[in-house]
Amino acid sequence: MTKMAVAAGHAEGGTALNAFDNALLAAGIGNVNLLKVSSIVPPEAELVELPAIRPGALVPTAYVSIESAIPGQMISAAVGLGLPVDPSQPGVIMEFSGLGDRATAEAAVRQMVEEAFRVRHSPLREVRVAVTEHRVERLGCAMAAAVLLTDDHLA
Repeated sequence: MTKMAVAAGHAEGGTALNAFDNALLAAGIGNVNLLKVSSIVPPEAELVELPAIRPGALVPTAYVSIESAIPGQMISAAVGLGLPVDPSQPGVIMEFSGLGDRATAEAAVRQMVEEAFRVRHSPLREVRVAVTEHRVERLGCAMAAAVLLTDDHLA
């Protein structure tokens, strides 16, 4: 993996799966196959804006989502990338989803990234966060993702 991007989206749907699919579409990753991975940023990976990805591509992704069918409820999802001072070292990806607004989700994921770097005794250079919130109308979803890419994934 040579590139990384973050994305977040939220949406309503007729079912929980449709709400999730619609949130993926809103995030820009709805027409690819996500392969769920654990939470390590490969050394030397370049952080980029989410590019156009080839439809149907198998894309390693650390992601989180939350669905709710309680009208008026606020749900949120965030993903945070922690990048090390030394780019030859790995970074971390942390995910959060829960009840509450985007500020709550962002604070939680930033705290998780900082702890991961403390435990690794690694100096933290940068934290990049993608976060979203959704006020449920009928059946809603909020999701956030860190997408690991190679040039083969690009459309």
